[in-house]
Amino acid sequence: MTPTLAQLRYLVAVADCRSITGAAASVFVAQSALSRAVQAMERDLGVELLARRGRGVDLTPEGARVVRLARTVLNAVEAIDDIGTPHGKDARDVLTLATTPTLALDLASDLVPGFTERHPGVDVRLQQHDSREVLVRELTEGRAELALVDLPVDSGLSTHHIQEREVVLISPMGSRLPDPMPFQMLDGLPMVLPCPGTGRRTEMEAMFSCLGVRPIPTLEVDERLAWVTGVTDGRGSLIWYRDVVTRAFGSRAEIRSFTPPLLRPVGIVHARRSLGRAARAFIAHARHNAPLREPVR
Repeated sequence: MTPTLAQLRYLVAVADCRSITGAAASVFVAQSALSRAVQAMERDLGVELLARRGRGVDLTPEGARVVRLARTVLNAVEAIDDIGTPHGKDARDVLTLATTPTLALDLASDLVPGFTERHPGVDVRLQQHDSREVLVRELTEGRAELALVDLPVDSGLSTHHIQEREVVLISPMGSRLPDPMPFQMLDGLPMVLPCPGTGRRTEMEAMFSCLGVRPIPTLEVDERLAWVTGVTDGRGSLIWYRDVVTRAFGSRAEIRSFTPPLLRPVGIVHARRSLGRAARAFIAHARHNAPLREPVR
């Protein structure tokens, strides 16, 4: 039996979210209904599409092949749906994308030009906010349709996983630290940190508590330029994304991976409501074109 479009959408959602729970939330169906639909497709095709692992799932080789074909089918269906949409030659869609300054500099600068080249009838308006809390508020109050953020976010939002990014330690030149850096050596390490009470500082404090370490704050500031000068002036080390710091610091600081490597997922999130054509197209573009980030060993 040929899979239905709904089954294909559900399987693609599972591939993007890597979990049944996240996939069900992203397509607005009950988890049990999504599970039954995927299981029915497995029975009809006579192959196993998903390999369950704890709370998550991975695609089997057959599942990965079906997902590739499913994306082609779903993109074609969406293109057919758009044929009847009335657009004058001067009519343009507007997509408001909210993100943080770091992701705007890095990931959004990779994705937006390619998207507007493929979709010249869409104007992308980029909002930048310093905290994920503000990004979520922009979405829920309707001032932005999509947000590009570090995951996880509020469970009330729909999430589309885009990529993994490596988080590294940036230290002043001449620091006598091992590479890669064991997490335990963060204990007592002089560090440049975001201001207390901010969302990013709260996340870092939670990570330090989980690891059982207590770095020493030597500079507490939210301005990213001050992070760079704080490290290059020898005030302390900083935790940031590898792909950002190689551009920000060049050869003026030492960059170390953690052991084991510390990876942070990034995704596109939106309120649980029907998305416009431009937003749907941007999510599809991001899934296929987000640059891969591999930890440097």
